[in-house]
Amino acid sequence: VQLVESGGGLVQAGGSLRLSCAASGSTFSINDMGWYRQAPGKQRELVAAITSGGGRTNYADSVKGRFTISRDNAKNTMYLQMNSLKPEDTAVYYCNAVPINGTPPRVWGQGTLVTVSS
Repeated sequence: VQLVESGGGLVQAGGSLRLSCAASGSTFSINDMGWYRQAPGKQRELVAAITSGGGRTNYADSVKGRFTISRDNAKNTMYLQMNSLKPEDTAVYYCNAVPINGTPPRVWGQGTLVTVSS
């Protein structure tokens, strides 16, 4: 599966952005997926996850109540709606499958940069 993230940009604190993840290949709809982010000097972290059918979601405490993950399997696309953005949300955001047995995916896309100014 190839993954292409888009929708990042520069936004003021308190603003909103919607990220998109376009997936190619036939396995997207059977994978639990997630949005990750990597801030400068920090490790990549999983901030939101969604089951293959979209019925369950989970969020990191740092984004809970502000971010919403969703997916449209018919379009092979996943989204991350980000509201009430904070400067600490500044990072490169990536979409990918969730870790399996604690092992993260090996292949990553280029990500999309989100910059939140104060």
